[in-house]
Amino acid sequence: MVKDNESSERVSNMQFPRTTIEKLSVSRLMIGTNWFLGYSHTSKAKDRGIVESMTAGRIADIVEAFMKAGVDTLYGIRPDRILVDGVSEAEQRTGRKCITIGIPTLPVEDTAQSMGEAERVLDEMAGLGTSLCMPHQCTTDAFVNRRTKSLAGIEPYLRMIRERGMIPGLSTHMPETPVYADATGVDAATYVQIYNAAGFLMQIEIDWVQRMIWSAKKPVITIKPLAAGRLPPLVGLGFAWSTIRDCDMVCIGTSTAHEAEEVVELSLSILEHRAPRVELQKTRSKESLV
Repeated sequence: MVKDNESSERVSNMQFPRTTIEKLSVSRLMIGTNWFLGYSHTSKAKDRGIVESMTAGRIADIVEAFMKAGVDTLYGIRPDRILVDGVSEAEQRTGRKCITIGIPTLPVEDTAQSMGEAERVLDEMAGLGTSLCMPHQCTTDAFVNRRTKSLAGIEPYLRMIRERGMIPGLSTHMPETPVYADATGVDAATYVQIYNAAGFLMQIEIDWVQRMIWSAKKPVITIKPLAAGRLPPLVGLGFAWSTIRDCDMVCIGTSTAHEAEEVVELSLSILEHRAPRVELQKTRSKESLV
């Protein structure tokens, strides 16, 4: 939680650093949606708790807190009524547009029926006003071929994204994806990489993934910086912001507006090389330090 009203107001007035994906200006900190939609990477019970407690109003509170600080880019929009309504309400409260990134699941079978379903899903994404569309990991990684070092077969999907006025990117859990896409000239404007100090869900060592990020020809969106809650915010964000490029981004999900404010302030303090203005937890074991 941000330390006091003065610091909270400072966060609200701050316009978070930005980068560009092609000609699209996006905030370098992005709003994740796992904690809205029930993907905890912990347990089914945890997932259910998220879904049962989340409302459009609560999502609006969180998105509003981010947007007031200039964090106006949301990763993971989809035709979920609570999510769409929550983002819309936050836009109305702040008077500004939320830039949305879609990560749809598309069929991977090479049939007319599958192509028709892909077109339907992408039409739906475009209808939501999605600016950037990145086929989800379960789609993208199905096309990663380590034998040919290519993503042969994914091009028609990216072409369909372009045809609908969205910028194509690749959401992936594989560090090979940016390497192969760059080498073969795949039409993708940005890539996703899982990247955190714990190595959580990463397929190879952390230093290897960092090298892949720094070698990428396109900006990279790093996800799961806190390893799905396994790292404290200062540790996870400190690592992420300190080891990526100025063009790259960090995507993080929060479950409350207070957490959103804290994430923004911690991120700014790291980028500005200063002490964070956040209120620390108070417990009896630390009374002697006060």
